[in-house]
Amino acid sequence: MPSLFKAGDVMIGGIFPVFNKQEDSSASFVKEPDKVKCAGFDLRAFRWTQVMMFAIDEINKDSSLLPNVSLGYRILDSCASPTNTIRAALTLVSSPVEIEPTAPCLPTISALIAESGSSQSLAVAGTLGPFRVPMVSYFSTCACLSDKGKYPTFFRTIPSDYHQAKALAALVKHFGWTWIGAIQSDNDYGRNGVQAFTEEVKKLGVCIAFVGTVLRTYPSSKILDVVDMIKQSTVQVILSFVPEGDLYPLMREVVRQNITHIQWIASEAWITAARPSTPEIYSSFGGAIGFVVRKMAIPKLRHFLMGISPYTDRKAAFVRDFWEKMVGCWPLSAGEPSGSERSSKTCTGAETLVDSQDLFFNVTQLRVSYNVYKAVYAVAHALHRLIFCKKEGESPMRPCVNLSQIQPNEVSDQLKTVHFINQFGEAVFFDGNGDPPASYDVINWQLRAGQVQHVTVGQFGLAANQAYELSIQEDSIVWRTGKSVIPVAVCSQICPVGTRKAQIKGKSVCCFDCIPCADGTIANATGAADCSPCPQEYWSNDGRDQCILKTVEFLSYHEPMGIALTMVSLLGACLSFATMLVFIHYKDTPVVKASNSELSSLLLFSLFLCFLCPLTFIGRPTAWTCMLRHTAFGVTFALCISCMLGKTIVVVTAFRATLPGNNVAGKFGPSQQRIIVCSCTVVQIFICVLWLNLNPPYRDFRYSHRKIVLECNTGSETAFYAVLGYIGILAGICLVLAFLSRKLPDNFNEAKFITFSMLIFCAVWITFIPAYVSSPGKFTVAVEIFAILSSAFGLLICIFAPKCYILFIKPERNTKKHVMGRN
Repeated sequence: MPSLFKAGDVMIGGIFPVFNKQEDSSASFVKEPDKVKCAGFDLRAFRWTQVMMFAIDEINKDSSLLPNVSLGYRILDSCASPTNTIRAALTLVSSPVEIEPTAPCLPTISALIAESGSSQSLAVAGTLGPFRVPMVSYFSTCACLSDKGKYPTFFRTIPSDYHQAKALAALVKHFGWTWIGAIQSDNDYGRNGVQAFTEEVKKLGVCIAFVGTVLRTYPSSKILDVVDMIKQSTVQVILSFVPEGDLYPLMREVVRQNITHIQWIASEAWITAARPSTPEIYSSFGGAIGFVVRKMAIPKLRHFLMGISPYTDRKAAFVRDFWEKMVGCWPLSAGEPSGSERSSKTCTGAETLVDSQDLFFNVTQLRVSYNVYKAVYAVAHALHRLIFCKKEGESPMRPCVNLSQIQPNEVSDQLKTVHFINQFGEAVFFDGNGDPPASYDVINWQLRAGQVQHVTVGQFGLAANQAYELSIQEDSIVWRTGKSVIPVAVCSQICPVGTRKAQIKGKSVCCFDCIPCADGTIANATGAADCSPCPQEYWSNDGRDQCILKTVEFLSYHEPMGIALTMVSLLGACLSFATMLVFIHYKDTPVVKASNSELSSLLLFSLFLCFLCPLTFIGRPTAWTCMLRHTAFGVTFALCISCMLGKTIVVVTAFRATLPGNNVAGKFGPSQQRIIVCSCTVVQIFICVLWLNLNPPYRDFRYSHRKIVLECNTGSETAFYAVLGYIGILAGICLVLAFLSRKLPDNFNEAKFITFSMLIFCAVWITFIPAYVSSPGKFTVAVEIFAILSSAFGLLICIFAPKCYILFIKPERNTKKHVMGRN
């Protein structure tokens, strides 16, 4: 295999993809190695070889790093192929072959600087790992290579894709992109990179619309399939995790079909590559953004590169290809006929690189080349730790081991712990996985003065708190074809406040409809996955973006129904009080005397209280009003019906007294009437006292959709219906007795009026129960007030209206004769 070679006490191998494709892929490097031909000279990779040579020359001139020890190298081409890379690696680690007839026997290589592609590095690391040969890569980023169980002697000076995936995910999150496509190369680099990226962005709720696969050896039909996938998709942002050589065929097809609406995210493999950085490619890939390792300048390298010449060492591999690329002519070697079959002209020998302005000689923004430089120095420092020791009291360093006895596994062990500060002030070391610390620049493709420039617009790396941090100067970024507006990359527009996401069946989670939140729930932030329920005391507003206090509902004095009931209640109380005053004024008249003035006055007083009871039902309920309203109602109505019962018994005894030999009337005087009234009322008072002690009424909040019903809970339904039941029993007894006495011979037969009033009373309270149970909210209270007022008015009107009629309208009937039924 053609190689760049220099003899030394300690040899270091190098493998670089100087040519980026194999012309005859069917040729076997085992059976037909001479037929394996590579093409596509890569200036970038050739510069890597020169950086390795430069670093070794620099180390050999350093009297402090490896004094009296010369480093040598042998550099081979991998042809960007895993099989050719293995061939090169086996060539380097095998027993040394004769380079020149007069050359001395050289030691085997102590370390290997290889390779750029992850697939190539995986092949070599898996092959050389069992032999403990250390391998330091400068551009292989696959996270899979961090597995020390499989690749124990693999190291690298470029961060793993594990960190790059986090960087790319942070970039996507920073710009709010949730719907993107991905392009991967059909090798370990692409597949593992996209997989790591997908795992990271899924944590952020980002969806991958599609994953296209490309490779430099793919037929054009497969490339067209990927282009069709891009055109048919709705994505506006695409990540390309592909090496530059594999991506270039797709780039050309995208440009040919004039696809210019895509914002491209680049992996470090192509964002700074020279071949695609042309105005032609920029028309579709302009504004591409991606990450690369930090740049560094190596000023002395330029002079070294300018000294490359095919005439200095005519046997040096790859130099004539470089000269043809740079100068445009083919330099003839000694004895080579001038009639070469190459298309380029033959050089005259007067050509020079002195005035060349090619980017090849720009050593101020080195990235991968700087990684090669660090890899060589890392090996040199490992050799230093292995070879030299300094005894106490001795200043010069002396070799501790025989150079011929150095084993690769010893170099590998030293690389694990190597740590030094290089001449540029950067700390070089490897972590437990053989990886360097992660640190990236954010690069943006911009067109300046007709040339594609790789402009640094941000950084990504570990902050002081050991957390990843992304900083971007957004004003410096040029998007797509020069637009300054950040591209929008969403499958569905973000849901506004008041709505939530509703997944569309059969589509990605990033594709959704926005539906309004249900009543009682809100979404006060855009893009809500679910609506949050409002607290119990709150309800959603019309926009479903804010919880507002529910309306507290109770029967108020200020609303029309409350005002009406209050007025009717006060009217009844006034009528009761006025009637009582009338009866006091006319207490000596036959009509008042005949109606038992004492019981009538007590009845009017109880009716007065009954009419005032509804006032405790109106207004904001409190703990005291809740206990007062039901107990006051129960006691006052028990007193009222007890008075009615007393009057009824008086009428019955009066009727019985007309019968011969019956002196019941004499035994049922005023004292007995008071006892009946008091005893019947005391029973109700006893029931209410038990109620208040055992399970009293209390203020309660009943929550409905848009309001809070503030009401009094009876506490014990049993006690409530016991109070009603007791009043019903008294009313029933009174009704029966009055009904039996309805045919008394007097003109003024009070039993008829008592019967009619009790019928009204019972009818009201029988219909009250179903109405009470079925009425909502404050109407429950209104129904109870209506029942109280209706029954009270029924008693007042039926019992006292006829008497007032005689007193005021027909005073001539207010005589004892008329009352007794005598003409």
